[in-house]
Amino acid sequence: MGQNLNQQPIGIFDSGIGGLTVAQAIVHALPQERLVYFGDTAHLPYGDKSTAAIQAYAVKICDLLLRQHCKVILIACNSASAAAYELVKEYVGSKARVLNVIDPVVQYIGETYPGKTIGLIGTKQTVNSNVYRKKVDALDLDITLKSHATPLLAAMIEEGFFNDSISESVIHAYLSDPDLQGIEALILGCTHYPLIKRQIENYYKGEVDVLDASQIVARHVRHFIEDNQMASAELVGDHSFYVSDFTRSFEESTRIFFKREVHLEHYPLWE
Repeated sequence: MGQNLNQQPIGIFDSGIGGLTVAQAIVHALPQERLVYFGDTAHLPYGDKSTAAIQAYAVKICDLLLRQHCKVILIACNSASAAAYELVKEYVGSKARVLNVIDPVVQYIGETYPGKTIGLIGTKQTVNSNVYRKKVDALDLDITLKSHATPLLAAMIEEGFFNDSISESVIHAYLSDPDLQGIEALILGCTHYPLIKRQIENYYKGEVDVLDASQIVARHVRHFIEDNQMASAELVGDHSFYVSDFTRSFEESTRIFFKREVHLEHYPLWE
């Protein structure tokens, strides 16, 4: 693999700007890698879309990321990872390596919590697909997974409601559900949720490990790139950020998610 390939960017896509929590973690873990981010803001949230719709969006987005010569494509959305990972891998073929945000978390759970009871919160698509349960069961480590769909959270966060009394009430209503009782750790099964991690931790008062998937995924991407000799020696060029539907509020929120100024380019998926 020549230097040329190593300098190609890492592509990241999500239903909105939630995946920027993962992008931010990857910038910290791999400061020499250039990112191309695509937020499909025209179609968010993916959590209540059909599998077929999410697959159609994912393929269109991959076309864009392949045109940008991404060496790795990370599906930074749990709903899209559940619905479209296998299809995207097949579609992209040998043109890029495809990663998702579910497998690294399942692997981490297996290493850290054998024999324990773990909770999962996420969108309806993620929870109802049962993808986490199937993968955790396949580990055969006697891990009990208790999951609960929390459909209001992603939209609430995209709208800027976190660290306030509204989000507090919604979070408490969800976490107090009988579905989630008796857990020792909680998977934040949506890339928006790191922004409310502190509020969730406050609810549990230190009695439950709250797992920030963005950190786990970033470590996984770093190991993957290093193990496959795909690492860039230095940052070449600047990160690019695209959204399928541009609104001013996204530019505002992007700063909050990414913790720095970001220039969003409008790139409609369907002309």
